Amino acid sequence: MKRITKRNRGINFDRILHEIKQKIQGWIQYYSIGKMKKFLEQNEWLLSRIRQYIWKQWKNIRTHYKALIKLGMTPKQTGTYVNFRKEYWRNVHSKTLCMTVTIKD
Repeated sequence: MKRITKRNRGINFDRILHEIKQKIQGWIQYYSIGKMKKFLEQNEWLLSRIRQYIWKQWKNIRTHYKALIKLGMTPKQTGTYVNFRKEYWRNVHSKTLCMTVTIKD
């Protein structure tokens, strides 16, 4: 998973999600453990890695601003949040980004 979700791969996000789904399906079929599916679906580390990849793809402040507004944040909240100069991993664990950038199937 670490190799698949590497930030500097430079491939389409849909392709990354497809690779992740294939990997998870393979694990579930191979191990056939009942709780494995639930564990993989609720894996916070993987969700953080996906958010980190999305945040890295947006690249600059203007793109962050427009994308977060599209996701439902108010302009005032967005303006405050996008100006933080934290590293990617710290940013994706912020409450704001966790609530805004959600993984939907």
